[in-house]
Amino acid sequence: MRIALPGALLAGLAATAAAVLPATAAAADSPVTGHVYVDDNTAGTNTVAVLDRHDDGHLTPNPGSPFATPGAGSGSGLTSQGAIQVSSDGRFVITVDAGSNELSVLRIQDGGKLKPVVGGTVSSGGSHPVSIAIHRNLVYVANAGDGASNYTGFRLGADGRLHPIAGSTVALPDGSQPGDVLFSADGTRLVGTRINSSLIDSFAVGAGGLLTAAPGSPYAAQGVGPFGSEFRPTNSNQLYVSNAHDGPGNGTVSAFDVAADGSLTSIGSSPFADNQTAACWVEISHDGRFLFTVNTASGTISRYAIADAGSLTLLGSTAVGASGGLGAVDAALSPDGTSLYVDESRIASVGQFAVDGGDLTELSGSPVALPAGATPAGIAAH
Repeated sequence: MRIALPGALLAGLAATAAAVLPATAAAADSPVTGHVYVDDNTAGTNTVAVLDRHDDGHLTPNPGSPFATPGAGSGSGLTSQGAIQVSSDGRFVITVDAGSNELSVLRIQDGGKLKPVVGGTVSSGGSHPVSIAIHRNLVYVANAGDGASNYTGFRLGADGRLHPIAGSTVALPDGSQPGDVLFSADGTRLVGTRINSSLIDSFAVGAGGLLTAAPGSPYAAQGVGPFGSEFRPTNSNQLYVSNAHDGPGNGTVSAFDVAADGSLTSIGSSPFADNQTAACWVEISHDGRFLFTVNTASGTISRYAIADAGSLTLLGSTAVGASGGLGAVDAALSPDGTSLYVDESRIASVGQFAVDGGDLTELSGSPVALPAGATPAGIAAH
C-alpha cells in the first residue's frame, strides 16, 4: 500500500531501523514452543526469516536464520496479506518469490529450520505473486503484475512439490492490485480482494479445485481499497474485509454473510468504523470472538468484538510502539492464540503482543529485528 509520508518522518523511520537490535527479553527458562516465519522479500536471492517462539510469547532469531529460497524477492513492499503460509499438515512453508514470479516450498525441519524442497520452486502462473491461500492440499496464488494478473491454483504433493491445476487460472484486469486471496475454513469458498478497483471476487470451490464465480461477482466493496480479509474461523459463512483508502480517520471493516455459492450479503450496519487510517491487515482470534486490524498509517491495531450474528463492536485501538507503528503490516496469531505478531515493514522487525481476549499488550523487547536487507511481506506462525 502506498502512503505518502513527510521526508522528515521517513528519515526518522530509517534512523530507528538502524538502531533496532535483536530482542533479548525472552526468559532463559522459557522453552521454545513454536516458530514464526517471515517472507523477507529480499532483492536478488529471497530468504525466509525464522524466529523461535517461546512459551512466554517472546521471539528470538532461530540459529541459521534466514534461510534462502531458490527464487528472488522484489526488494519492496508487496501491498498484500498472506505472502507466506504454512501447509495444513504443518510440514511445509510456502512463500512468494515476487522478484522471479515464482512460489517456493520449504520443508520444516527439526527446530523450525527450513530446507528448500527439491523441485519445489515453480512459476506462480502469472506475474508478481503477492498472496497465497491454502486448504489441505489445494493452493491458490494471487498474481498482481500487469499483463499476467490472476488467481491460479495448484495441488501440493506429499513430497512438497506444487502441481498446476489445468484450467484454474482466473484472469484479472491490469491495475486491479489483488491484495489477498483466501479460503473459507471448510474450503468450499475462495475470496480475493482487488485494492485499486475496490472490488471483491467470490467463488465456490469445486471438487477438482476449480472456481465458479458467485452470482454477481465481483462485488463492489463497502469502502475504497478493500485489502486484508479473513473468514471467521468458527463460521465459514462469515467474511471480514478491511477498507484501507477512505482517508485519514476513516478506516473500516466490512462484514458479509457468504452463501454456499459464494454470494455476499452485508451483515448489520456494515462497514464498521475503527476511526483510524489505512485499515489494512485482518486477523481473527481462533475462537472467533475478536477481530484485529492493523492500521498502517495510524500505527495502531484496532480491536473488535464479534457478535454471534457477525456484527462488530469496536473495543479500542492499541499503539504499535516502535516508530509510532507506522509501516506495521501483516499480522499472525500464535496457534494457542495468546500472542499476536506484527510485521513492521519499514523498520524490518516483528512486533510482539500478548493477547487477553480482545486486549493487546506489547511485550518487552518488542520489536525483534529481521535480517539485513529484508523488506518483509507476510508472516505465519506455527
